[in-house]
Amino acid sequence: MYTLKKSLGQHFLHDENICRKIIAALQQHHFAQLLEVGPGAGALTKYLIQLENIDFKAVEIDDEKVDFLYKTFPQLNGKIIHKSFLDIEKPFEGKFTVIGNFPYNISSQIVFKILEWKDDVECMIGMFQQEVAERIAANEGKKTYGVISVLVQAFFDVEYLFEVNPNSFTPPPKVKSAVIRLMPKVQRVAPDNERKFFVLVKAAFNQRRKMLRNAVKSLFEEDILKDEIFNKRAEQLSVHDFSQLTFRMK
Repeated sequence: MYTLKKSLGQHFLHDENICRKIIAALQQHHFAQLLEVGPGAGALTKYLIQLENIDFKAVEIDDEKVDFLYKTFPQLNGKIIHKSFLDIEKPFEGKFTVIGNFPYNISSQIVFKILEWKDDVECMIGMFQQEVAERIAANEGKKTYGVISVLVQAFFDVEYLFEVNPNSFTPPPKVKSAVIRLMPKVQRVAPDNERKFFVLVKAAFNQRRKMLRNAVKSLFEEDILKDEIFNKRAEQLSVHDFSQLTFRMK
């Protein structure tokens, strides 16, 4: 039927209860356009293609899986984008939803791609390695709070939905998994500009054990660095704190 490719981080979901939980979470909001990332052997796809009045597409890089999907689900004809998700253009005009059991080896890169499309992604439901899911959802003050936490939470509300046992997959991964949902914030933080915001957050966490003053000193004038907030470490600052600091950068 098909083979599993470790090089593509393939762990195929076979637990129907988990599949149904993911589909139920998806159906809690209205959408008209849906992209599945990495359908693999079609564990979620078989439910997604049954949804009515939905413009559905799937993106899959693996030649063998694309052939398998076309043979198993003829209704996918013309709906599969045969590329890496990281290389595709925006798949729809207007608002769309993203879902997937994301390949763990590129899951963070997938999130950053979603951030590029943030004005049009109305919901994202994804399966991640538990550690990555926890980082995305972490609040300030936690050790797991970092670059991806701040950048995602500036634009999306993050819901940590549920965890998934390794035995729900073939082959079982060596780590636990978790499903999270991203929904656009009603009121986003408003930095001076996004480029400054990204530069500041990455610089701050690049030397997260140092006081903020030392980690980001090249980005601010010396008199600004005397402010008390620069006595903190990056993980102590909220998303709003980072946003406000962009107005004081060089």
